[in-house]
Amino acid sequence: MTTNLVWMHIGAGSFHRAHQAWYLHKLREQGDESWSIALGNIRNDAAALLNQLQAQNGEYVLETVTPEGERAYETITSLRKILPWDSDISALVAQGAEAHTRVISFTVTEAGYYLTPEHELDLAQPDVQADIHGEIRTLYGALTRILQQRMASGGAAVTLLSCDNLRHNGERFRHGFLSFLAAKGDMALAAWVRDNTTSPDTMVDRITPRPTSDVAERVRAATGKEDGAAVMAESFIQWVIEDNFIAGRPALERVGVELVDTVLPWEEAKIRILNATHAAIAWAGTLTGLNYIDDSTRQPAIYQLAHDYITQDVIPSLTPSPLDLADYRDVVLARFSNPYIKDTNQRVGADGLSKIPGMVTPTLRETWQRGVEPAATAVLPALFFLFLQRWAADDLPYTYQDGALQAEALHQQFAAADALDVFIRDKALFAELADDAAFHTLMHRTVADLQRWLKQPEQMLAAV
Repeated sequence: MTTNLVWMHIGAGSFHRAHQAWYLHKLREQGDESWSIALGNIRNDAAALLNQLQAQNGEYVLETVTPEGERAYETITSLRKILPWDSDISALVAQGAEAHTRVISFTVTEAGYYLTPEHELDLAQPDVQADIHGEIRTLYGALTRILQQRMASGGAAVTLLSCDNLRHNGERFRHGFLSFLAAKGDMALAAWVRDNTTSPDTMVDRITPRPTSDVAERVRAATGKEDGAAVMAESFIQWVIEDNFIAGRPALERVGVELVDTVLPWEEAKIRILNATHAAIAWAGTLTGLNYIDDSTRQPAIYQLAHDYITQDVIPSLTPSPLDLADYRDVVLARFSNPYIKDTNQRVGADGLSKIPGMVTPTLRETWQRGVEPAATAVLPALFFLFLQRWAADDLPYTYQDGALQAEALHQQFAAADALDVFIRDKALFAELADDAAFHTLMHRTVADLQRWLKQPEQMLAAV
């Protein structure tokens, strides 16, 4: 079949190239070449990678590894067009305006949606304000440029597909985007978006560390290829999508994607059992002097806090479920323990200011609503508080990256004697629990217990 339909992706990170691009590659491998990917980026931080991919005609090697250490290598061929970056994102705008571009997807991290705990667009964010006034710092500003041109070029319908770990990601992205257009006063584009786009919810899953130099070395040894854009991931992969594409889609069900009426059960399990636990292990591992997720997960005390959080609080919150949640828990913790992935605590622990309200606070609230104190869940924000305390003291072993971080204000907060009280009263993190005395008491107790453990890590959870 002839390639003629384009899936344009915004976000040239490793995850897209190990996940969505892999599925499109497998479809093309079956002989269906009717879809291909055009890849670009909003910011210039991926310019070197895009240049490298362009030099390689969009091809790169994906290395996957099983928990047993079995490695496999595939040359991914689904990226058929690389969109070079410039300050006006002109290549993205031009590609996004073309009628044969039928899907525009994006991976911008949880923080890249700039949502409050109430899932409203945070208009106080400087990046959002800059884009309201015509800049291009956010997904919203970029899509405004792209879709204004698409509308002016005839207005063919297009699916806008979030591939980030954000609960109800399609719905919440869409609400944020329409709120952005309202704040910008672009009612014409807002009306066009409502009538000519859909935003399916999705659940994506594959652990994909940031590539290190040894990946290219193994690729060279295994394939003979000099690949400056090689990427590696675990062997496990999953993609669940609400089947709500307005302008057609690839036959993804032929390559293992689950097309469903609602992704909610998979989404909740992924966000609470996998994503929240992943971050907690990263924070706990960092606090105990470890660098990698697998090393951290294999520490009995850290494994136990993760297991307790899922078992005691998350599984009751998500029951009933069509998934076997206990089995999912065990698979997830086994994946985190994979010694061949070497995913870093730095990567996984990033964006905690968005992860706490999105991934942890719902379980805190629902456990209390069942009449149970969420002692196991409270460990997660307590770890994050102690992690931020180390950041404020410039005592982390790496640079902490967080799209919602306002460094000056946070330094002032942690310089004060009541830093913990300010933290737990933050409604952006904890919603109505910020005013709850029982939550305050629980957090003070949990932080104190963890502080004792940090002095004697081998006795962790003796009191927690």
